[in-house]
Amino acid sequence: MTDQAVDTGGSKLPGNEQRPAAVPAPTVSQFLGRTRELKELRADIERTGLDTLSGRKAPRARVLLIAGRPGSGRTALAEELVRQVADRYRDGVLRARLTEPDGTPVPTERTARELLTALEVATPPGAAEDDLTEALREALADRRMLLLLDDAAAAEQVDALLPGTPDCLVVAVSEGPLTGIADVRPCTLGGLDTKSALELLGRLTGAVRITVDPRAAEGLVEECAGQPLALVLAGSWLAARPQAAVADLAKQLRTEGDEGPPSARLFRLSYAGLPATAQRILRLLSLAPAGLVDPHTASALAGCSVSAAHTTLDDFAALGLVRLLESPLPQYEVPGSLLPLLRALAESRERPAELQLARARMLERTVRLLQSCRAITETDSTEAREKLLGMPRTLRFPNPRAAADWLRVRQPALLAAARSAVADGELDTLARRLMSQLVRAMVAHFGTQASAPELYGIHRLVLDVAERRNLPREQAAALLNLADLDTRTGRTAEALARYRAALDAGREANDPYATGRAMESVGGAHQELGDYDRAADWYGRALAQRLARDERVDAARLYGRIATAHTYAGRYGEALRNWRSAVAGHRKNGDVAAQARALSELARVQEYAGRPEESLRTCQEAVEWARRADDVRLQAALQLRLADTLEHLGDPAAAKLHRGAAERMLGEELLESDSGAEQGPNACEIRSASSKD
Repeated sequence: MTDQAVDTGGSKLPGNEQRPAAVPAPTVSQFLGRTRELKELRADIERTGLDTLSGRKAPRARVLLIAGRPGSGRTALAEELVRQVADRYRDGVLRARLTEPDGTPVPTERTARELLTALEVATPPGAAEDDLTEALREALADRRMLLLLDDAAAAEQVDALLPGTPDCLVVAVSEGPLTGIADVRPCTLGGLDTKSALELLGRLTGAVRITVDPRAAEGLVEECAGQPLALVLAGSWLAARPQAAVADLAKQLRTEGDEGPPSARLFRLSYAGLPATAQRILRLLSLAPAGLVDPHTASALAGCSVSAAHTTLDDFAALGLVRLLESPLPQYEVPGSLLPLLRALAESRERPAELQLARARMLERTVRLLQSCRAITETDSTEAREKLLGMPRTLRFPNPRAAADWLRVRQPALLAAARSAVADGELDTLARRLMSQLVRAMVAHFGTQASAPELYGIHRLVLDVAERRNLPREQAAALLNLADLDTRTGRTAEALARYRAALDAGREANDPYATGRAMESVGGAHQELGDYDRAADWYGRALAQRLARDERVDAARLYGRIATAHTYAGRYGEALRNWRSAVAGHRKNGDVAAQARALSELARVQEYAGRPEESLRTCQEAVEWARRADDVRLQAALQLRLADTLEHLGDPAAAKLHRGAAERMLGEELLESDSGAEQGPNACEIRSASSKD
């Protein structure tokens, strides 16, 4: 009955890991007590609001507030209320937690995005908070839903997410009143009634130990003030000591005095009974990102084996010191009300250098797991295989699916680790490596598009630190990464602004890579926006820099990009000149595949320019270089272009031969899938080649 989130089967979900979802109410409840509070809350749903009394229709959803200290069972009460009334809301239930277990408020932008994802409403990854909350209100406007907003830190968090329709109901959970929200319905929690508290103790210790000494059991309930978390700690302490009497525990609590709430006194009692090694591991769990722990995290923090850490975490769970989460992988959560106690112990018992070292071990372990998680996807890379074999067996994943499952389950903790790594405003080497490996692993397993919202968050963290610390090189890198995400998600205008800002930062840092990359990307953004003159101009600036630095590979590629911009603008003479320069550059660099692709583009432009004979010769040359490069797909596309050109020149027999060659290369089925219109295969293949070049 401690604070927890409950899914449809009544199982616990990690607070920041659970994704809000529209789900039916649980059919079976293990809830105890709170009969009066539930009755009042259900009556409040029906009670006439102030707007209705004045003759106006309520403009927004009604808000019921369940207020209580952490450990009071406030979330459990909210879940039971949701279970009882969910059938009134045909479109289901949405859940979101508004505060991290470590007490950090969750940004409204992130919560709104998660709720929209649960509603299957697509949103731009880089959208601002106001846009997301407005999209959420629009999505809920024609729905009848129940929103459970758990652990609200401030009224503003709840207010920003309120549906603009009275057909929805919001149940908010908070430690105190949410002043500023009109017509809120508060329900303040005290302790459980004695009967329910005794039943909770009996579930943990066994009913016999309660019934043989009911007076002592009632005294223990009184010492715990009926608080569910305190009762869980007390029951777990007794369960671990079968020979101890209930009266013994009540006596020990009385001798402890009144320092702190009952849960704090019981925590100190449980902590004192642990071996010194376990005490240290428990203290160090205060460093776990967002209070989410797995055996690897505990192992790295304490410097012990993974198996020993796993066993210790299970022991902590049996004592109520951590909660075992319903998850495909072993994962635990430190109750938010215990985290301050653990932090205080860690600060008083551990030297600052030891805490810093434990944190560094944890982040280094996380980086290595992310490296392993990504490397398992690179099945064709000899270097990746060797890197994997060089890692300890405990850090390896058996297959890509297992790695993806780990990444999905641990993603909330990994993102929290990224936030923690830069929380002090620094961007040291370890933080950089963590950010880099997290981005690479997510892209490798989920793709850029699916991971875009999380990637935006990571790069914004880096940008924020870089701006505050005046680190122009890091600022340029973060801006380039954010702009790339904007480009991939169709936000070209936003990308252009960020590329220009990255160029300024790169110049300030005197970073030739960042400036060259930014100039080229500015050109790409202009090209995407249809401004081909500016695109060619910016590509030319980037080319001049590459030539000055004798960067021949990039220079050859940029000739192709300039030629593409001129082609789109209809300036075929300029396009031909630059494609010839690209061909010459790739030839000097010995890049056979790039030379073949550049020749294919040159042939295409020659055809556009009304030079079919030249196009035919160039295309034949491109086929030969594609053959040397072993690029079967490009060879087939070129054979199809040759067929089209020969038909235009009045030689259908030769055209038929080239089409037959393409069919033999790719096969009938693949050829049909590539073709959609008469010119489909040609355009598809050659555009693909252009993008590579």
